[in-house]
Amino acid sequence: MASSSCPTDEEEKDFGLSKATFGRVEARTSCDHLGSLSPDLIKNPPPHSPCNSCYYPTENWLCLSCNQVLCGRYVNKHMLHHFEDTNHSVVLSFNDLSVWCFSCDAYLDAQLIPQLRPVHQLAYILKFGEPPPLLPNHLPSAN
Repeated sequence: MASSSCPTDEEEKDFGLSKATFGRVEARTSCDHLGSLSPDLIKNPPPHSPCNSCYYPTENWLCLSCNQVLCGRYVNKHMLHHFEDTNHSVVLSFNDLSVWCFSCDAYLDAQLIPQLRPVHQLAYILKFGEPPPLLPNHLPSAN
């Protein structure tokens, strides 16, 4: 058995995967579903908040429309059910601070989308105790 954590060619065949399915995920820099964002995103709960439904302590997501904290699809799928019930599309992962849009079925770049930047920065500060590093295109110019 291979010691690598990557699947072998044979394992890929077993799962119906191809090498083209592995690699870097490109986050979107725009989304048509940002109109449903809560106007009060700066009052989001801390990143260690448990799921409001099952109280699972990790792998939770913050709904950016109503500030509900619910567990992800690999736990009890409460955030997925919330989307299906409410059509609240845009959520932030407390695990890695990524932002996902269920309607787009894609990650969103929270540092490049102006409407998402404040909630991402606040979550980062609450999780790590310091502001996130600036991207090169957000650094002040030396003029």
